[in-house]
Amino acid sequence: MKPWIKRTLFGLLGAGILVGGITACSHHSEGMSWQMSTEDHAKFRDKIIDRVASKLELNADQKKRLGALADKVHEQHAAVMSKTPDPRAEMQALVAGDKFDRARAQALITEKTAAVNARSPEVIAALADFYDSLNPTQQAKVREFMQHRHGWLHRG
Repeated sequence: MKPWIKRTLFGLLGAGILVGGITACSHHSEGMSWQMSTEDHAKFRDKIIDRVASKLELNADQKKRLGALADKVHEQHAAVMSKTPDPRAEMQALVAGDKFDRARAQALITEKTAAVNARSPEVIAALADFYDSLNPTQQAKVREFMQHRHGWLHRG
């Protein structure tokens, strides 16, 4: 397959995933909003970190690195969502007329992709720092977790 075809297909796939993610993030799940208060976010973050720390038996340094990773992921999410406070309304606006608003959709995808690209090096560095701090047994647990569909945080 020619390189430009691969890039185009991956671009379209990425755009579809991004639009689907934006739409999915607009829903409220189990009474929890993606637009949590700072205090609620901190409580949720701490709960998740404690749960992962107990499963992996993390030491204090590893737990700190996991917290840094969580903060970077949250910052990236906030950057992506900052210009679209209501993703559902944005998606509805794309189909409000008799024709799909292609230019607006492309601008939305470009904006979201730029936000992801701008923050990705920080997220990757934080993830690498956390993973590299794990011992081989902990790394094996992470790999095992990734093999399962629901993992540790699944609620029934």
